[in-house]
Amino acid sequence: MEYTSAKERVFAMLDADGDGVISASEYLARARNVIRATGRADDDPLVIAARASGERAWAAMDADGDGGVTFEEYDAWAGAEAFDGVCRATLAALFDLADGDGDGRLTRSEFLLLRTALGNPEANARAAFDELDADGDGLVGRDEYLASIRAHVAEEGSAMGKALYG
Repeated sequence: MEYTSAKERVFAMLDADGDGVISASEYLARARNVIRATGRADDDPLVIAARASGERAWAAMDADGDGGVTFEEYDAWAGAEAFDGVCRATLAALFDLADGDGDGRLTRSEFLLLRTALGNPEANARAAFDELDADGDGLVGRDEYLASIRAHVAEEGSAMGKALYG
């Protein structure tokens, strides 16, 4: 399958082994990868929050509880409503893990660490950062980051999303 829509591209990234089904292990690996990349301890409150949020997102995505999500299931679920109801909190928790000083903004290196841990190629992550850092201050705020992802998954158009999933 050639992935052309925003949802298809996100699905392809989440389906790490390319078998056409997102498993719980694949989905929950996202938090594990960011935790490992940031070097945070298991008892860190941000780690606990990220894991719990990821579990909630997985439960919502795997609505039939069969342990796997096909593209058809993902396509029916993903979008603005799912983002607002579940995904925003999960992506915010992952953002917070990468935000080393807790100021609500990521430096280029923090952004690259986050997005490469989530499975994006470094070149795509660099381009996405440049799209988000419109004022050139070398920082990306949490709200603008989340709004850009929402626009992408809702297929409303997002320069950052296009750069990440190109």
